[in-house]
This record gives sequence, structure tokens and C-alpha cells, in this order.
Amino acid sequence: MTDKALVLGGGGITGIAWEIGILAGLAARGVDLSDADLVIGTSAGSVVGADLRSGVSLADLHQVQVRPTAEGEISAKMGLRVMLKYGRAVAFTRDPVTARKRVGTVATTARTESEAVRRKVIESRIPIRDWPEGKLQITAVEVASGEFTVFDAASGVSLTDAVGASCAVPGIWPPVTIDGKRYMDGGMRSAANADLAAGYQRVVVIAPLTQGFGPIPGAASQVRQLTAQGTRAILIKPDRAALRAIGRNVLDPAHRPASALAGFAQAATEAPAVSELWRS
Repeated sequence: MTDKALVLGGGGITGIAWEIGILAGLAARGVDLSDADLVIGTSAGSVVGADLRSGVSLADLHQVQVRPTAEGEISAKMGLRVMLKYGRAVAFTRDPVTARKRVGTVATTARTESEAVRRKVIESRIPIRDWPEGKLQITAVEVASGEFTVFDAASGVSLTDAVGASCAVPGIWPPVTIDGKRYMDGGMRSAANADLAAGYQRVVVIAPLTQGFGPIPGAASQVRQLTAQGTRAILIKPDRAALRAIGRNVLDPAHRPASALAGFAQAATEAPAVSELWRS
């Protein structure tokens, strides 16, 4: 087994803020997870992973999140209509690839902002353009085949495109075109894809969304699998105060500051267990 992995799950713009709040709050209490040997980012977690590896301090990243306005962000809503489309896509199949292909159809047929407009949003979220030196993996799903893809520095794909693909929520944002293929949110395979950390001795999973959906496994079940394989793993999910701050719409930029502050406050409760695991 190799050593330490940090898994950052999906959860919209409020998820980005809450995760950075957790990381900054832990660091302020002497537990800095930025020294992870591997960082795995899915959807919102891909932004946080790139931010974490950027060299910008967690304190500064947190200050960006608590600003009263989210510059460059576009408000959206994960409405009932989109959720019903997801439900139909995963109904009557236990095969995750079939489910992902059906969700891919939702992604490619929806009316959304253009890829160019969305790319500017992604660029505003991450302070670097090149892949960082620390090991970073970013997840996505190819819409036509349902194939799960993991981008990293050796993939030949730009960091911005990788993050954009991982954040391309089907039915809300456009899939990202890379080398003639189109990619959507890595959360369509799993909310956190924590199983990618198999083989690491110590794993911290920070996941705004922990439940699965149909054949899509949740973060909690994947953490249990890691533990069964001998990994020491901790799952951090939003507490009650954080859930109130996040609200019902994880894509609403107006909830970003409160989510970041709630994550920072929650870190006080999480710090002892994380410290014991990370430093052991």
C-alpha cells in the first residue's frame, strides 16, 4: 500500500465552497491535507483539487469563497424536470454503463449555455492553467459510450478542459469536447469515485453528497469497501449546520459564502479524527 489519498466529491458550487471551508478549517487547526500523495477530484471536487494543488494557500482560497458575490458564476437550478430525466435514465437497469449512456443522452439533448461561455466560468474557478506537480486525478464520463475516464497530467488534456468535463452536470451544463469526444460530470459514475484510492493506507473522503442513485454508487458505500480492503478511511459529510447553509439548490452562487463558513466551522469537529488518521 502507498500512503495518503484525499478524495473530493461532487456537490455543485456550494459543494466547492463547503469543501474548501473544511480544508481551510482543518489547516487552521494544524491538519493540512494538501500534502496528500494523491488527490482525486470529481465534479465540484475537481475544482477544489485543482485549487488545492495550485500553490495558493487554503486561507486565501477560503477568502475567495466567502466573498458576497461569485464573480463569473451563472445561477442554475437542479429542478424536478432534470431529476425526473435522471430517474428515467437509470430505471430498469442495473448496468451502470447503460445508465451512464442514457444520462449522456440527457446531457447532449438539453438546451444549455455554450461550451465557450461555460469554459470561462471554469477558468474563473481555478488559479492555474497547467497541471500541477502534485498527483491529481480528475474524473469524467464520455457521453456516447458511458466510459469512465480519469484525466491527469499525463493525459494530454488541458487542466481547464478536464475540470470543465468533470463539472458538466447533465441537463444543466454542456458536455466538454475533448479530441472529438464529449464528456460529462464524473459524478455520473459515482459522487466521489473514492474507489480510485484503493491501495492507499490512509484516505480522507470529503463529500457533500454521499448517497448513491440507482446503479450509481454513493461515497458512503465506497468508503465501506475501502475499509473492508484494509484502508483506514474517514468520510466527512456536511453536518446539520452545513446542510442548512447549503440549502436545497447546490447550484445557487448566493449560498456560496455561507457554505464556506459552515465548512470552516465544521472542521473543528472533524479535526481530531482526521489528525489522528493523517499523522499516524
